[in-house]
Amino acid sequence: MTAQPSARRGQHAVWSITLFLLVAVIGLFYVKWSPYYSRAFTAAETHSIGRSILTAGNQTPPAPSLRAALDYAMTYGAAIWKALVLGLLLGSALDVLVPRQWVVRLLGGTGMGSVVTGGLLAVPSMMCTCCAAPVITGLRQCRAAPGSTVAYWLGNTMLNPATLVFTGFVLGWRWVGLRLAVGVVMVLGLGWLLNRMSRSQDGASVDAAAAQALQAAAGDAEPEPDPRPIWQRWLRSLAGMSLRLLPEYAILVLLLGAARAWLFPAADISVDNSLLWIVGLAVAGTLFVIPTAGEVPIVQAMLSLGMAGGPAAALLVTLPPISLPSLAMVAKAFRPVELAVLIAGVIGLGVLAGGLAIALGF
Repeated sequence: MTAQPSARRGQHAVWSITLFLLVAVIGLFYVKWSPYYSRAFTAAETHSIGRSILTAGNQTPPAPSLRAALDYAMTYGAAIWKALVLGLLLGSALDVLVPRQWVVRLLGGTGMGSVVTGGLLAVPSMMCTCCAAPVITGLRQCRAAPGSTVAYWLGNTMLNPATLVFTGFVLGWRWVGLRLAVGVVMVLGLGWLLNRMSRSQDGASVDAAAAQALQAAAGDAEPEPDPRPIWQRWLRSLAGMSLRLLPEYAILVLLLGAARAWLFPAADISVDNSLLWIVGLAVAGTLFVIPTAGEVPIVQAMLSLGMAGGPAAALLVTLPPISLPSLAMVAKAFRPVELAVLIAGVIGLGVLAGGLAIALGF
């Protein structure tokens, strides 16, 4: 009597996960893999992937104004809208198509294994921090552990193979080594730290915490599959996620676009290797929002104007992984203390990258 419902649930799970993987592969090929493959040849031939989105080809960012806000939002939006749509589709699909116990088995543990898994899953994803935010929300709703979720989030930008290739052809391969070394520490180190914090809060061992999460997820999956058509449930989840995440995201992008001149007041020879500049630009880079690989032309433009290697390295490391809009989008998925540790960790590693660049003679 119970075998038939169980078999139906199993078949439904396999079919749903297959659909999710198809959407992910087709979407990533169209939005990321194919365009970046072509862009790599452009970077190799021209040693450029475009002009700095920060200054729009000028020497300095425009003065704060409504026009500056709208211009940046339009340029940024044109660069990321396809990836943002894909992120929303995948984030809502996680809630509808993927059984929670599957996510828990893969990313629910609070040990180092789930952190490494999250980082590895990020490599083919290659989303910018804001476009990955809906997926992060979906993972946390499916009971993925904080550390493995953060490893996936940070890994999208810091372990992005396309961006590393662009960096090598545009800035030089020693910059790739610096970015990758700091990126691995950021992805695995901050993921491990957040999982440690989660274990300390719960007062449970790694195995016990994973077992509890798996048991809870299995309990969520006990009822029969929702009888409503998948497209209807998916559309409802997509609409709800979009209404929750997009309004504040758009407002913050506009505000940061207007405030570019305050966050980056100089980008010339006056920006030396002093600690003040390195820390200041590490903070600005952590808050500011850019599209995927946008840090490469930004740093290229600043180095051409005479910026020292230390502050440039701080920007290269802090611009991609998180931003004020992406933090707002995932704010309900993490505890405030976890987000505070994440912000401090990114800034600290940006300062470390600046120090390494000075020591290595960049």
